[in-house]
Amino acid sequence: MASGLRETVDCERLAQEGETLDRVYALADLPRLQDLLADPDGTIRARFAFQRTETGRAAATVEIEAAAHLVCQRCLSGFPYTVAARSEVEFASSPGDAATCSEADREPYLMTDGAVRLAELAEEEFLLAAPFAPSCGAPEACGRAPGLGAEEPARASETVRPFGALRDLLKENR
Repeated sequence: MASGLRETVDCERLAQEGETLDRVYALADLPRLQDLLADPDGTIRARFAFQRTETGRAAATVEIEAAAHLVCQRCLSGFPYTVAARSEVEFASSPGDAATCSEADREPYLMTDGAVRLAELAEEEFLLAAPFAPSCGAPEACGRAPGLGAEEPARASETVRPFGALRDLLKENR
């Protein structure tokens, strides 16, 4: 993030003024993303457009773009992944307040003392947009996955008896 820019912002004031803020965050500086990333290099570009809802509550449109290297959950190698997401959030001062969001298509976002950390909001948007179990592609692209392609799968007509030898061992020990 560029120096001199405030990171914790007053949502009510920004919504009242209709402010739009642009930020760039290093992926390495966002702790909740680290388990997803194969490489912490890269950035998230975020735009926060604050406004008031029809009922007068503070809200924002959050847009992010990022080029990251995620960890494939099949072969554990890194692969490039582009994230582009947009969502509408409505700010709430308490969990009870969050339950009464004015619009169904806005997600509630809990403020702390009337403010939010923009980096956390961008990080949350990335987590919501990223795949739950990232995969680098088609099965042939994941050929390095342990056990994949190494042996031929058992044929449906073959009967597998994993404890067949156990019966013989039990007879010997009697």
